[in-house]
Amino acid sequence: MDKIISHKDLVVWQKSIALACKVYASTSALPREERYGLQSQLRRAAVSISSNVAEGSARRSRAEFIQFLHIARGSLAELESTYTIAARLALISDAAATLEQIAEVARLLNGLIRSLVSSSQTAHAKACAHQPQTANR
Repeated sequence: MDKIISHKDLVVWQKSIALACKVYASTSALPREERYGLQSQLRRAAVSISSNVAEGSARRSRAEFIQFLHIARGSLAELESTYTIAARLALISDAAATLEQIAEVARLLNGLIRSLVSSSQTAHAKACAHQPQTANR
């Protein structure tokens, strides 16, 4: 596995950028009266995902990174919900492919969160492990 130097190296960031581009393309055909409703909501939620991954990865601590990944996951859930509404109203075509992209980003986000939480707990356990006492001289 290649070393991660920035958020741009994270597959979840790359996939969320692709998802945002897909959402922009698919919402460009929404009716004019939805420009400030569904279109705006869908686009903001889609952009928020990659933005929060990027911002979290630039923070100083693992805990902050995890917090921003949870925010990204919330934006992803918002996107899925709103996209489902638009699809059920027959305002968006090819919704199944986009919903699968959403599910893929969700799996990646959940995996990254699990990995960071697990490694954090392991580091905490090691730091708190009983250290043998050395005799004072």
